[in-house]
Amino acid sequence: MPRVFKIGSYWVFFWSNESDPLEPIHVHVCQGAPSGNATKVWITRAGKCYLCHNNSRIPDRVLSNILKIIEARSAEIIEKWIGYFGQITYFC
Repeated sequence: MPRVFKIGSYWVFFWSNESDPLEPIHVHVCQGAPSGNATKVWITRAGKCYLCHNNSRIPDRVLSNILKIIEARSAEIIEKWIGYFGQITYFC
């Protein structure tokens, strides 16, 4: 489970096994150690965020700030995704 970065107590990470075939680029976010009910955020081709679901129930205001940070660091996320998985596709 590669950690991309932390935002305070929230982890932004990939799961090591992101399905076969590989899902489009996305990150998971949860408070504390990663868990199966983490929030899922797609990264678009333009570097924007698209919230898939908020399963970890991050409060709206906190989630809004996290999404802004993910967008600001989307190039880093894309680089780490390609470095880890060796390929990339986009949700949109």
